[in-house]
Amino acid sequence: MSRLPRLVAASLAISLLCACSSLIGGPKETPKLYAPVLHPQADVAWPQVAWSLATTRSSSMPILEGPGIVVSPAPGELQVYRGALWARSPSELVEDSVLHTLEASGKIAAVARQNSGMDADYRLLLEVREFRADYTGNAVPAARLDINAKLLYANDLSIVGSRNFQLTQPASDTEVASVVSAFGQALDRLAGQIAGWALTTGQAHEQAAHRPATRR
Repeated sequence: MSRLPRLVAASLAISLLCACSSLIGGPKETPKLYAPVLHPQADVAWPQVAWSLATTRSSSMPILEGPGIVVSPAPGELQVYRGALWARSPSELVEDSVLHTLEASGKIAAVARQNSGMDADYRLLLEVREFRADYTGNAVPAARLDINAKLLYANDLSIVGSRNFQLTQPASDTEVASVVSAFGQALDRLAGQIAGWALTTGQAHEQAAHRPATRR
């Protein structure tokens, strides 16, 4: 455990890291907030679409809705960095990165969050299943992300497509700032993959829906 600086065991019932540090008798410290720097990566090969999209988010575990930066020093073991918090929850970070990538691409008529009130043609559901720094026997952690994306047709809420996106981005060292930087790189790459898939999948559905019926 000596290789994991400033870590404290996490309980799923504990949402604030400062409260967790007080439980083990350590001195309280003002937590530092971290937000990955995002660089949206659009692809000119993505289709230009005339429909609109609304995004929504969820997560598979309560700990992923909290502000703690989760780290796994060994398989099946979850901890959080003490004195460090995400400025936004992992599910919000994922949704933000996908939304900003789609906006920056200029390939879609309109995109917004589900609660914006926009009457969108499609809905993109993003479920965060993994969002953690993972050692897995290595001396330096890697940011590990696992996101399930579902594209729904808003008219009848039918599932147009569903896909899992997994990505691992090694950090340069064990410092929290380096781990956060690795998450930022991973988010950029993953958001690009999800955005491109959503545009391509939605456009294929649009073309199929408006294709003339074949005569028999």
